[in-house]
Amino acid sequence: MDNDSSNAGRRDFLKCMAWAGTGALVSVGAGIPTSLGLDAAAAAAPKAASFQFVQISDSHIGFAKPANPDARATFELAVGKIAALPRKPDFILHTGDVSQLSREQEFDDAQQILNTLGVPVFLIPGEHDVIDPEGGKAFLDRFGKGTRGSGWYSFDFGGVHFVALVNVADLRPGGMGNLGQEQLAWLKADLAGLSSSMPIVVFAHIPLWTVYADWGWGTDDSEQALRLLRRFGSVTVLNGHIHQIAQKVEGHMAFHTARSTAFPQPAPGTAPSPGPLAVPAEQLHSMLGIRSAAFVRGHDRIALIDATLAE
Repeated sequence: MDNDSSNAGRRDFLKCMAWAGTGALVSVGAGIPTSLGLDAAAAAAPKAASFQFVQISDSHIGFAKPANPDARATFELAVGKIAALPRKPDFILHTGDVSQLSREQEFDDAQQILNTLGVPVFLIPGEHDVIDPEGGKAFLDRFGKGTRGSGWYSFDFGGVHFVALVNVADLRPGGMGNLGQEQLAWLKADLAGLSSSMPIVVFAHIPLWTVYADWGWGTDDSEQALRLLRRFGSVTVLNGHIHQIAQKVEGHMAFHTARSTAFPQPAPGTAPSPGPLAVPAEQLHSMLGIRSAAFVRGHDRIALIDATLAE
């Protein structure tokens, strides 16, 4: 893909993408996506010296097992925590596993709950979102309009470049995530025209660094993507999948995984395998959570604050 087509893709980012499924379109002006349903935010975004967003992950709508008998209820609680934040976020990033079994009803439930926030929501699929017979078509039909390939895309907001990567489309049982050459070629073209001073936020489902290879908690070809990102002075990488907080700093790149809103998973190597971790009911909310992020122009790093559902 040439640079011109990549830049055009950014300018035209997700013109047809639904805003949390409500049908409000996202348009792009001067490289900044704005929801047509948020006139005040649209007017303020290009001039803003700062903005805030929230990351949520692994909602697993439809999950109902001992680790959490009602993942829909804890997702509603998480969304209620977002609604109660002192400042309304400019948008939400959902880093995958929206559903448990890729069912239309699960996606619809998640969409209706997210819609109560009244802010744009940007999603990527997790492996549980692509297990339908058509390999993720249900997710893309609902949440991926205007994206490329298996759902990757990028956009600019408030002077920051956001890149959504998909590393679950070619996932093998127990294996590591994979980006693939087509997506890597797109990423190279997408980043090519950017100044090295542009802050970058990358979000994907499976971590882009190897947290624990024995459980597939990493991405086989992530080094090829990270090599493309190393020239930038500030790169924040946000992931889900492992249902717990893990952090790493490598040069100008900071890696952060997020808690789930559904159930915890064991710490690496502390159990025979990953999977839902049952804890006493009174402890569950303290092991689930959301993440708030704030960008202030002139600061090198995006400030991240993690909060549990018990707080």
